[in-house]
Amino acid sequence: MKKNDWILIAVVLAVSAVFLGVYFFRPQQKDGAAVVTIDGEVFGSWPISEDRTVEIGDGNRLVIKDGKADMVWADCPDKLCVNQKAISREGESIICLPNKVVVSITGGEERELDAVT
Repeated sequence: MKKNDWILIAVVLAVSAVFLGVYFFRPQQKDGAAVVTIDGEVFGSWPISEDRTVEIGDGNRLVIKDGKADMVWADCPDKLCVNQKAISREGESIICLPNKVVVSITGGEERELDAVT
């Protein structure tokens, strides 16, 4: 490889690192809510600032603790929703396809635009 190829690779890696840093180090939502939908209809909404356990229908159990929402039990065969990490930031979600359950974090502070192009 030529010198310019290495420079291009370094620039791409640096830009990727900046975007990943912005995503992973943004502050957590303190006043957001965990919204649960079943088959497209809202089942309930609970603030993530209050610890609680929510039974979702007969097939899922959601635990909200320390500002994070985590699916801790499901009766689906693959248990992919249980293996997902706990969510705490606006826009993150946990999805259980067999039970048609979606848990997402919404609300919180309105974000101001950094710039307009």
